[in-house]
Amino acid sequence: MIVGGGLAGISAAVALQESGVPVTLVESRPWLGGATHSFARGDLRVDNGQHVFLRCCTAYQGLLRRLRAEHLVEVQERFDVPVLRPGTEPGRLRRSNLPSPLHLLPALARYAPLPVTDRARAVRAAAALRRLDPDDPDLDGVAAGTWLAGRGQRAWARQALWGLFLTSALNAEVDDAALGLSAMVCRRALFGRPDAADIGVPLVPLDELHGGPALRRIAEMGGTVRLKAKVEAVTTDPKVVVDGVPMAADAVVLAVPHEAAARLLPAQALPDPLRWDELDASPIVNVHVVYDRKVLHGPAIGRARVPRHAPFAAAVGSPVQWVFDRTAVSGLHSGQYLAVSLSAADRWIDMPAAELRARFLPELRRLLPAARDAKVREVFVTRERRATFRQRPGTAAARPGAATRAPGLFLAGAWTDTGWPDTMEGAVRSGLTAARLVRRHLEGVRDR
Repeated sequence: MIVGGGLAGISAAVALQESGVPVTLVESRPWLGGATHSFARGDLRVDNGQHVFLRCCTAYQGLLRRLRAEHLVEVQERFDVPVLRPGTEPGRLRRSNLPSPLHLLPALARYAPLPVTDRARAVRAAAALRRLDPDDPDLDGVAAGTWLAGRGQRAWARQALWGLFLTSALNAEVDDAALGLSAMVCRRALFGRPDAADIGVPLVPLDELHGGPALRRIAEMGGTVRLKAKVEAVTTDPKVVVDGVPMAADAVVLAVPHEAAARLLPAQALPDPLRWDELDASPIVNVHVVYDRKVLHGPAIGRARVPRHAPFAAAVGSPVQWVFDRTAVSGLHSGQYLAVSLSAADRWIDMPAAELRARFLPELRRLLPAARDAKVREVFVTRERRATFRQRPGTAAARPGAATRAPGLFLAGAWTDTGWPDTMEGAVRSGLTAARLVRRHLEGVRDR
């Protein structure tokens, strides 16, 4: 049995079914997909968040292939991000065809938001970062901002360059992010293969990309999915109590958030020492704006046109972090629907929607000249209060492995010790690890 129908639970279920292990997946909500889901708002299909991936996210792309959904995403031909700045021409970060790690040097050399001296310092800091070992436990005790400042990265450089990558990847401000995970992201995405950081985006709403295909695929392979089913307890037998009824299983995978796992796990299975409360949670806020015309393309952002395969732009010198064009995906037929994505959104999470509107509509007009004459049809806000765990210094030691102290009872979720940040890729990898341990456990049972 698998408890939880997010990407971790889905990936575990599909992997086990493919290897001939019958699976029952139990999910409390009426859909699969977990933190990646969609809802209807009038005629729009709205995603709860802006979930993109990189070409180096191989496990996630493998899951899409297993779900027969790989044609529902598109990956840039080349990493290319317009960078908007109020009152001036946009910058651009676009990789070259040079081999790694030289592929990003031309982009950095021409990166207008940074003064020339800061660009040179950034090259030296990148070289030092590339030499770090992300698995070194000492790095987990250091904040990325502190380390970068010690390598000549001033506050503006940390925001306008490093923050573009790390804040969105870790859902943490650079000055608060763990250095170990920051080094992992940079080494894997920026200093690995030249195409590692190419950005992939969904072409359909998230429920059509993950939840729907997962339901169909698990059913095709003979598995069972129970939606709107409440799991009340898990025992070491192992059994899962679902809607008051104990259900026996040969193995159980708890693929739920860490707070739920701590509540459901029997005391005999809990890790020692138990430190999950140190993971905490970090929020994400999205401000959704529907205009009566296109404002994010072509002349609206000057020479740095939004690439055809990447309908988004980053922003610096503004509370706006990233802007995504959601028009086609949402089903909007006229005008343009933009979503402003705000990671590490502690300052925004409790702000009333009217105040967010008053703050971000003027910011979009500052960044996008075409928005100044456009009519705003609709503004609404979505909030994920517990979008990820808080990936700050010291949390690596609080992330448990997939195995518990109870035989046959395993954990999955992007918050477990995957070696990756709390992302879709981390969630899928955790599910694959749990599935591998389940198979090993069942083989041991048969041998006995």
